[in-house]
Amino acid sequence: MAAASVFQTRLKSITDEYTRLIRRKNPVDASWSNGWYTRHKYPVLTNRHVPLFWRYDLNPETNPFFIERLGINAVFNAGAIEFDGKICVVARVEGFDRKSFFAVARSDNGVDNFVFDDYPVVFDEAPDPDTNVYDMRLTRHEDGWIYGLFCTERKDPCAPASDTSAAVAACGIVRTKDLRDWQRLPDLVSDSPQQRNVVLHPELINGKYALYTRPQDDFIKAGTGGGIGWALCGSMENAVIHEEKIMDPRVYHTITEVKNGMGAPPVKTAEGWLHVAHGVRNTAAGLRYVLYSFLCDLNDPSKIIAHPGGYFLAPEGEERVGDVSNVAFSNGMVARANGDIFIYYASSDTRLHVAKTSTAVILDYVKNTPPDPHYTLRCVKQRVDLIRKNLAFVESHQPLKKAKKPVPAKKGRKR
Repeated sequence: MAAASVFQTRLKSITDEYTRLIRRKNPVDASWSNGWYTRHKYPVLTNRHVPLFWRYDLNPETNPFFIERLGINAVFNAGAIEFDGKICVVARVEGFDRKSFFAVARSDNGVDNFVFDDYPVVFDEAPDPDTNVYDMRLTRHEDGWIYGLFCTERKDPCAPASDTSAAVAACGIVRTKDLRDWQRLPDLVSDSPQQRNVVLHPELINGKYALYTRPQDDFIKAGTGGGIGWALCGSMENAVIHEEKIMDPRVYHTITEVKNGMGAPPVKTAEGWLHVAHGVRNTAAGLRYVLYSFLCDLNDPSKIIAHPGGYFLAPEGEERVGDVSNVAFSNGMVARANGDIFIYYASSDTRLHVAKTSTAVILDYVKNTPPDPHYTLRCVKQRVDLIRKNLAFVESHQPLKKAKKPVPAKKGRKR
């Protein structure tokens, strides 16, 4: 087959496939229901959702066989925001070269038909160049800016030359007002050797910017890093923190025993600040990432007032398979005026999904699910108490048994 014919055949086939994909409806997955949220049948974004003109040279003279020039490996961990009537996510897009970058995709309904902007997000390089950037959290702040806080990764300068994997993670900061033009600000300065999963609170606290942090000694291991931190700083243009208060510590033999970190910026409700975070534990097959939720005080967002035991969402079925298996991770959540909440979560560092719930439902879950008592027999007692309560309720609400008809007296002789 002539090269021109090969080009046209492949172009049409791949374009048709791409068009079908981005127009596909994403129904609720009826096979899954715990009452907390609904999952949807398909991921909302994958590497196949990336525009063809990001991957292929569309000129038949320079690409006669229509082959990929710049491949995309994965689309996952996305910040999220409602903007101009659409649900917008800023996804982490990873090329075949292992480098990640950010890209905005928009949808009318938040569950399907996401389409990427023509160009990825572009902002200035830091004085110390970022080797890699990823996992942006978007905060619409009361100061009028939309901030994007992300992880910027660089090779550890103190590592020996033989160690080409040791890295230093820091919090990079950008801001925008239209999701198109992005201004780079200096990286967050803190006393922690490593900072990852930093989230900006949407309101000022006593005139200062509030940050949820994750202090860590090592790029992978938390070390003395104790969990999710809380810190205040005077400016985001030169963000510096020196004191971090641990508000949600790691706990032995729980879903957060290895690491935990904040997900998206919290949602403000009438009953408190609603959070979705991730917890990490170790297994014989490696680290397992799940999501959990908690509620903080409206007047003191660093104070947790409700903390259900266990996880809120874990990878299920095909979600457990990917580049880094057995991982659910979220850094994007959108609360709409009608009470709907969209939680965008990635599975196994490969693809992006959405779980849909409502403010009323998730508040019921957070407030009325018992906390983790941390000891097996106490956990059993918790469950026994529920069983006893349920059995007593069922017994007391059974329909009354039909009364037996009275037996008529035997007719006797008249006296």
